[in-house]
Amino acid sequence: MQEVMRINGIVNGIVWGPWMLALLVGTGVYLTIILGVPQLRYFFLMFKEVFGNLGKKKEGEGTISSFAALSTALASTVGTGNIAGVATALHLGGPGALFWMLVSAVFGMTTKMAEVTLAVRYREKDETGSWRGGTMYILDKGANQKWLAWLFAFFGFFASFGIGCAVQANSTAEGFSLGFGIPSLYTGIAVAVLTALVIIGGLKRISEVTTYLVPFMAIFYIVGAVLVVATHSDQIIPAFNSAVKYAISDPMAMPGAIAGWAVKVAITKGIARGVFSNEAGLGSAPMVHATAVVDHPVRQGMYGLFEVFTDTIVICTLTALAILTSGVLTAKADLSGAQLSLSAFETVLGGTGTMILSVGLALFAFSTILGWYWYSETCGTYIFGQWIIPVLKVLWVALIVVGAAGGVFLGDAAGFLSNLWDLSDTLNGLMAAPNLVALLLLSGELRRLVKDFDEKRRSGELKV
Repeated sequence: MQEVMRINGIVNGIVWGPWMLALLVGTGVYLTIILGVPQLRYFFLMFKEVFGNLGKKKEGEGTISSFAALSTALASTVGTGNIAGVATALHLGGPGALFWMLVSAVFGMTTKMAEVTLAVRYREKDETGSWRGGTMYILDKGANQKWLAWLFAFFGFFASFGIGCAVQANSTAEGFSLGFGIPSLYTGIAVAVLTALVIIGGLKRISEVTTYLVPFMAIFYIVGAVLVVATHSDQIIPAFNSAVKYAISDPMAMPGAIAGWAVKVAITKGIARGVFSNEAGLGSAPMVHATAVVDHPVRQGMYGLFEVFTDTIVICTLTALAILTSGVLTAKADLSGAQLSLSAFETVLGGTGTMILSVGLALFAFSTILGWYWYSETCGTYIFGQWIIPVLKVLWVALIVVGAAGGVFLGDAAGFLSNLWDLSDTLNGLMAAPNLVALLLLSGELRRLVKDFDEKRRSGELKV
């Protein structure tokens, strides 16, 4: 295991290293240019599309509504990265990490729109009549790269067990233990039962639950974060100023080499945690967006724009501002992760802040378990076929209990979860490579689809 983890560390340093992060952001920049800056052109249209069509029946093929697909995707992306990941980025990279997180999110909006658009374009029905789509279908049908399609599905399938299941169950248990003192085993069993009741009903049941859960948990957390930031409102401008200043210079005005390293850490940690949180460029969310009832691929692509906007530009920024404005980043420099975020909430809300963050952490993690199950099933059926579904459901539920209460079953639960997280983090990063290849190979098709959408919208053929 030590040798496996040593090799994993080397690979992880590559897939989440400067070159891959530059490729992720660079792809977003390239797509932004060739598609005519869609994050600005479609910004207000994006809100009209998402909120103006709630409850309305749309024309087109698909399994679930566009909003339900968005909710399921947000269930997966809005997770522990929004609380613990942002805090870790600030702890390691300083205030400048916020700036680079936002830069990656702005271009990540286009990347997510592009991958969602192509996922709808190349989706297909499986042998049971269910709609399936995602990077593996884009590579297979659109780019004629079946081996890359299989590789993406392989990475996604095995990454899901850790990053989408066991580690999230552990975060859920940690949240309830932190706020209410509930033993991890009890939380694990409860989450396993609830998850089983949801996933047994397939995608429609998952989307029904996330449609109600995601807006509630997002508003619940946003209200708490806004209260913290509003209380320290006099520090908002200084916080943004420090984010910009320290994004390109070292806060301690150290000699060149050391200062350069500090800036590098701010860039890599900010971009890496931003990408980890919103998953733009990783190819995960398109697997559920591809099932939406929609009449044009680009229309669903706007829900991809909104997904990154909500996850990073709204929720991640609020977490970062709560930490920066409250002063805990410097006052409690030894803290990182969820504990740093918790300290920020406690400065204003005291024990209530602990409860808000604990429940937020638990809900974010639980929703991720539900969303990532669909990704796991989509990757699994692409590789193995339909027979894997019942096996996967049993394994998924069992992993929740092991992840939440590993200490009951394993001698070194912390080491087990740490290894599982590291392996999953690497596999999650490896998903990006074939996904970015698909986006770049089919950039011409993306331009054609966007042009077609704009022309049909102007002519009135498509109503938005």
